[in-house]
Amino acid sequence: MNILEVDRVSKQYSGHKALDNVSLSVPEGSVYGLLGPNGAGKTTLIRIINHITAPDSGSVTFDGHALTEADMPHIGYLPEERGLYKKMTVGEQAVFFARLKGLSRSEATVRLREWFDRFGISDWWGRKVEELSKGMAQKVQFIVTVLHRPKLLIFDEPFSGFDPINANLLRDEILRLRDEGSTIIFSTHNMSSVEEICDHITLINRSRNILSGRVDELRSRWADGHYSITFSDADPVTLMEALAPMAGSFSTSADTRGRHTLDLRLLPGATLRDVIARANEASTIHAVNEAVASMNDIFISAVKANGGDTPAPVIS
Repeated sequence: MNILEVDRVSKQYSGHKALDNVSLSVPEGSVYGLLGPNGAGKTTLIRIINHITAPDSGSVTFDGHALTEADMPHIGYLPEERGLYKKMTVGEQAVFFARLKGLSRSEATVRLREWFDRFGISDWWGRKVEELSKGMAQKVQFIVTVLHRPKLLIFDEPFSGFDPINANLLRDEILRLRDEGSTIIFSTHNMSSVEEICDHITLINRSRNILSGRVDELRSRWADGHYSITFSDADPVTLMEALAPMAGSFSTSADTRGRHTLDLRLLPGATLRDVIARANEASTIHAVNEAVASMNDIFISAVKANGGDTPAPVIS
């Protein structure tokens, strides 16, 4: 079941089309990556989902019905630009936000104490917000976003400003929330985090959805025809020349044992069997592996392919 359906949504501001007929489906209980270059339209889409602005055309369905203002308590939103009241204590601030989301003071305090313990910030309960580092403040804002256990969570660049240890802590908490039934929309430029935590993605470029699908399927399909050959007893240039009639897009690397790895893509009509046979004649082969594209490669390739007016095909 899809908890969120965006159907042919368009939005224009003063002659600029921020969204152009964008559609996507977010499965319940998943982490869904919303990707795209700056200015692609991601923030506008997030604002529409949060009922901050309305689309010019198209529709948004949440949990099986048309999205309305009454659904907002069931959606938690952590924007990229965040703010806390600096003169309040951390505990007062957190309880204040929790009560705005419908929790009683006692229930909010119990839940907040649990989260503060989990994030290692219990000692900061009575300190002033202005004393918090950027990373500490982000932890507090993350906690108040998820505290009321909304069905849908939207995080805009949640790892920004975190060191690797705290980024891993936040990643684990996002996955735990997913496993406990929450659905997460995750907007980011960090492709490595997409590979680590996202189940599905949509890539928006030039206000259009140019690519959607499961992360594992997209990586496999995008890498179709890409292989790596680990070999020795041959110069990489010599091997590339031998394979040139059957393969291209070469790149090489070497290890400390004198072995080389050649990454390549089969040309139309060529077979892996033929490439291995030719490589075996020119070198000693140690391994042949099918390559898996990184999300960074997919992001760059898809955006380049969408450089014109016609969007690339959507893979679903």
